[in-house]
Amino acid sequence: MSFNLLFLVFLFPLLGFLTLAFSRGRISENAAAVIGVGSIGLSAALTALLGFQFLTHPPEGGAYTQLLWTWMNVGGFAPQFSLRLDGLSLVMMSVITGVGFFIHLFASWYMRGDEGFARFFSYMNLFIASMLFLVLGDNLLFLYFGWEGVGVASYLLIGFWYKDPANGLAARKAFVVTRVGDTFMAIGLFILFHELGTLNIQDVMARAAVVWPQGSTTLTIAALLLLGGAVGKSAQLPLQTWLPDAMAGPTPVSALIHAATMVTAGVYLIARTHVLFELSPFALQCVGVVGAVTLVMAGFTALMQTDIKKILAYSTMSQIGYMFLALGVGAYQPAIFHLMTHAFFKALLFLSSGSVILAMHHEQDIFKMGNLRKHIPLVFWCMLIGTMALTALPFTSGFFSKDEILHEAYLTGHTDLWLAGLFGAFLTAVYSFRLIFITFFGPERWRKESHAHHDAHDAHADEAHHGLAANENPHGAKTLDHHIPLLVLLALAIFGGFIHLPLDGVLPHAVIADHHKGGAFIEYLPLIVTLMGIALSWYLFLKNPALPERLKNGAVTKYIGKFWQSAFGFDWLYDKLFVQPFLWLVHINRNDIVDVVITKIPNAFHSAHGFFAATQNGRMRNYAFAMGVGACLVIVVVLL
Repeated sequence: MSFNLLFLVFLFPLLGFLTLAFSRGRISENAAAVIGVGSIGLSAALTALLGFQFLTHPPEGGAYTQLLWTWMNVGGFAPQFSLRLDGLSLVMMSVITGVGFFIHLFASWYMRGDEGFARFFSYMNLFIASMLFLVLGDNLLFLYFGWEGVGVASYLLIGFWYKDPANGLAARKAFVVTRVGDTFMAIGLFILFHELGTLNIQDVMARAAVVWPQGSTTLTIAALLLLGGAVGKSAQLPLQTWLPDAMAGPTPVSALIHAATMVTAGVYLIARTHVLFELSPFALQCVGVVGAVTLVMAGFTALMQTDIKKILAYSTMSQIGYMFLALGVGAYQPAIFHLMTHAFFKALLFLSSGSVILAMHHEQDIFKMGNLRKHIPLVFWCMLIGTMALTALPFTSGFFSKDEILHEAYLTGHTDLWLAGLFGAFLTAVYSFRLIFITFFGPERWRKESHAHHDAHDAHADEAHHGLAANENPHGAKTLDHHIPLLVLLALAIFGGFIHLPLDGVLPHAVIADHHKGGAFIEYLPLIVTLMGIALSWYLFLKNPALPERLKNGAVTKYIGKFWQSAFGFDWLYDKLFVQPFLWLVHINRNDIVDVVITKIPNAFHSAHGFFAATQNGRMRNYAFAMGVGACLVIVVVLL
C-alpha cells in the first residue's frame, strides 16, 4: 500500500456524488445505495489501510505530503493543491469515513421509499467529500474550499424535504448564519497572506512566530477572525442558532452533521492552526471562554426541550463547547480525543433516535412516548449506552476523553473554566437521563396519543416530510441494515476510549501548572457530580414527575423555563437586530431604487434616439437650414 493513493480517499465519495447527481433519479434504490454507501465504504477501507501503514511504517518526519498540481501562479501567489497526511488528519479522516460509512449504511434502510433516495445519497457523498477535502488540504485556501463545500452540502441536506417551507427556512438559516462566520474566516485568510505571503498551513505556522511577536495586535485579529469561522461551523456562541433548526433534515443527516462532519470543522481548524492561537494568549482565552459559556447555556436549553432530536442537538452544542474549552486551555490532544469519542456515541444516539421516531410513527415529542424499553429493547440499550458515554460514566469512551479535558483544565490553572465544565457535566447528566427516563420508562403515553407501531422498522416515510404515505419496510421486519451500524457504534461508544491517537508529533501537550494539585478528589469529582445529576433526574422525572410540572407553572420559574427553552432568546434578539430591519429595508425598497435609476439610462438613450431620428426626414431645405446654422455657429466661434 502506497501513500500515493491518498487522493482516492476523497475522490471515491466525490465520484459517488457525481454519479448519483447525473443519474437524476433514473437508477433503482438498490443501485443508488450501492453507489452511495459503497463509495464511502471504499474510502473507509482505504483510510484503514493507509492508517495501518502510517502507524507501522510512518513517513519521514511523521507526515506525508502529496502534491497534485499548482492551481495558479500570479504575482507570487501560487497555491498548491496538495494533501497532507499526519496524525491529526489521519484521526479526522478515520472518523469521517468510518462513522460516515455506518451512518450511510443506516440511511440505506431509513430512507427506503423516499422519492429522493438517489438525490439524498448524492448530497451525503458530497458532504463526506467536502469534509475530507477540508481535513486533508495542506493549504488554507483549499481548506476553505472544503469548508464552503460542507456548508453547501448541509444546506442541501437540511432542506432535503423542500416541499415543507419550514425545512427550506431551516436550511437557509443554517446557510446564512454559517456564512457570517465564513466571512470572518475569509478576512482572516487575507490578513495571513498579506502579512506572511503564503497560505500553506505549515509555512504559516513557521513564519508566524518569526514575523509576529507574542500578543501582536495583527496576529490577534487574524486569530479572532479564524475563531469567528470556527464558531460558525461548530455552532458556538454567538453563531449557534442554526444548529437546532438543522434537525429539519432526515435523522441520518443530523447524525452526520453532529458526529462526523460539519460541527467538528471548527475544532479541527483551531487545532490545526494552534500555533497562531498560542502566539495570541487573548485569542486562546476567547476560545476557552466561548466553549465554557456555550456548554452551560446549551445544557440549560436542552433541559427544557421536548423534541428528542433537539435535545441531542443541544447536547452536541454542549460537547463541542467542551472541545473548545480544551483548546482554550492548551489541551489540544484531549480536544481531538473527545471529538473522536463524541462521534461514536453521538452517531449512536442520533441513529437510535431515528429508530425511536420511526417506532413512534414519526412522533418526536418525548412526552408522547414512554415505556419503550419493553418494545424496542435493542434501541433502548443503544440509547442507554450512548447516554452513559455522553455523561462520561466509567467504562465508556466519553469517560476517558471528557474527564481528561476537565482534569487538564484544572491542572493548567484555569479554575473558572474547570468549574464551568463541572457544572456542564451536572446539566448533561440531568437532561440526558431525563430523555431516557421519560422515553423508555414510565407510563405508555403513546398507546392513547400516538397509536404508534411497536417495531422500529415498519414505517419509512412521513407524509409531512417525504410527501408519501407511511409504507412497510421493503426488506421485512428482521432486516439488519440498521442493526449492524447500531451494534458497531455501540461497541465503539464503549471501547473507543482505549484507542490511542497518534497526535504527539502534531499537537503539543498542555502546560501543567502543578502535577499534584487536588489529588484523587479532583480526578473523581466529575464522576461524583455526574452521579448527582443522574440522581436528580431520576427523582424529578421518574420518582416524582409532578414536581417538574409544578415548577414549569410556577410564578417565577415559568418565565425562567421559557427563557431557557428559547435558547436564551438569541433567535428573538437576532430577529429584532437583523431580520426585521432587513425586511423593513426590503419593503421600502420594494420598487428597487437602484434598478429604477439604472433603467433611466437606456430610457434616456431611447429618447435621444427618437429626437435625432426625427431630424432624418428627407427634406432638403431642413438639411440646408441646419448646415447654414451650423456654419454660422462655426464662424462665431472662430471670430470670438
